[in-house]
Amino acid sequence: MTTQQAASAGTDAITLEIVKNALGSIADEMALVVLRTAYSPIVRDSMDFSTAVFDRAGRVIAQGLTLPIHLGAFPAAMNNVIERFGASGKPGDIYIMNDPYTSGGMHLPDVYLIQPVFYASRIEGYVATIVHHADVGGMAPGSMAIGATEIYQEGLRIPLMKLFDAGEVNAALVLLLETNSRMPGQLRGDLRAQVASCKAGERGLVQLLVKYGAEGFGRLVDALHDYAERVTRQAIAAMPNGEYRYEDFIDGLGDTPVPIAFRVTVTVADDVVRIDWTGTDAQVQGAINGPFATTQSVAYAAVRCAIGVDVPNCEGFSRPVEVFAESGSIVNPVEPAACAARGIIAYRMFDVLQGAFAQIVPDTIPALGEGGPSVVSISGRRLASEGGGNWLITDGVLGSWGGGRNDGCEGIANPLGNLSNQPVELIEARLPLKITEYGFVADSGGAGQHRGGLAMRRAYELLGEEALLGLRSDRRVHRPSGSHGGLSGSPSLNLLSRHGGSRLLPTMPSQVSALQKGDRFCHIAAGGAGHGDPLSRAPDAVREDVLDERISERMAREVYGVVFDGASRAVDEARTVEMRRVLQTSSTAERVAKQEALFLQSTGVDAAIAGEFQR
Repeated sequence: MTTQQAASAGTDAITLEIVKNALGSIADEMALVVLRTAYSPIVRDSMDFSTAVFDRAGRVIAQGLTLPIHLGAFPAAMNNVIERFGASGKPGDIYIMNDPYTSGGMHLPDVYLIQPVFYASRIEGYVATIVHHADVGGMAPGSMAIGATEIYQEGLRIPLMKLFDAGEVNAALVLLLETNSRMPGQLRGDLRAQVASCKAGERGLVQLLVKYGAEGFGRLVDALHDYAERVTRQAIAAMPNGEYRYEDFIDGLGDTPVPIAFRVTVTVADDVVRIDWTGTDAQVQGAINGPFATTQSVAYAAVRCAIGVDVPNCEGFSRPVEVFAESGSIVNPVEPAACAARGIIAYRMFDVLQGAFAQIVPDTIPALGEGGPSVVSISGRRLASEGGGNWLITDGVLGSWGGGRNDGCEGIANPLGNLSNQPVELIEARLPLKITEYGFVADSGGAGQHRGGLAMRRAYELLGEEALLGLRSDRRVHRPSGSHGGLSGSPSLNLLSRHGGSRLLPTMPSQVSALQKGDRFCHIAAGGAGHGDPLSRAPDAVREDVLDERISERMAREVYGVVFDGASRAVDEARTVEMRRVLQTSSTAERVAKQEALFLQSTGVDAAIAGEFQR
């Protein structure tokens, strides 16, 4: 195709579909490059990264099938890139940043690499990656210290600057990054993976520019934005107009936590959705504040779930979505608020938006899940005889969905985070840790016509001499809420055992815990909530859950009202009808209390801890 032919390229539906899929393939190829070449387990195994492609104006035109929590992560960053480097960019430039307050980042471990793409001596687009680096310094290994009170304690802040200048690497900057990281080898390797990913994205985007020409490609991109906007507006217009409110809470920080409130008003006005966080609590003296880029990302992800149609991952989708949060709130903090562990509030915002959209499209939104992945961080230093050096694991424990049209699933990442549980074999091969438990907890999914997903349980034994343990978890007091008469999910637990005795740790301790050789830490994440009245669940489905050891016979009888006939475990229909008639007279609070008691029994915690927890 000649340049003149390319300039007159049409924007018919078939061509637009081809370009849309080609852009998506570029972003996905970039993601595969990161996945296959990254060094750190949090990237390679947990898949905590994202990729994106942009047009010449810095607008997102494709995003890889990675983290929804990053859906709104790029606009603010790209605005800064265009303003600072748009006119002066050179082939071979690659920009780097992580700072939320100067450059549009999300939190310091998330390092952005952004590369301009040239065609015919002009910038015609950009490609970018976000990678959660294992450690960028700060007061705690993993750079996510819950107890941090200002961002200066959380690690190295990187304002928007050049990592490569016309193809020449800024070696001084790389040395500075490595020196400030506890895991310099992993940091160096992950940066290289990001660079390789950007190069792959550049090749793919140039191929499209060669095929359609700069002007033809520009028209196609404009049409793609307009198409995404049109489809989104049509889906919003099908929703009932009105204001819909919902609130939920994080349990709080430290040993004496104070609940933190999240309140949203979702307004549907014809073909526009407005998401307003007015009334949400103020920013806190801890690392869980969420910069506004996070708040935007959560909003876009929730809207995509609610509209239930296939929309291109481009900026046009976001045009009918308006997001507001008061400055100084926990969802729009001001400098120097700490934000390294902001993931926990992102998942809570998503839960709150799910609760609001469930009032708008009740058949689409399931009951709430576990509230996002818990994060277990264990770190230490090898003895000189073992080669020395730091070791670190930042392990996400996920996930349990709430019930909806079907039972909630287990072992699948929260809808906001397309992450993965790290393989046991790789953890044990690399680190002085033994995974002593990994699986589901019986009687933990919220009871319902469609029950919630079972809680995940993971336990670690320290084989080394000493280590530090950091935690980010939630949903112990404020549990996942049931829907349409379903019961809430089970609470989370953090259990530290030493010399045969155990103690219950807070959900988000402000300080790390010192571990000794032989200590065991067990985390039990929250279970998903139920959907629909448990007494409406098909008796045969209850029986299958008992046979699969998902629930106990006591749970079947005392919560679901299903009674079995002897050792055969056949459903006794007459006694089941009678038991369900009796249970119908009990209150929801009584059913939840019974479910909780059975859950605690299934966990095997001793009476003292069960009593402490229930108090």
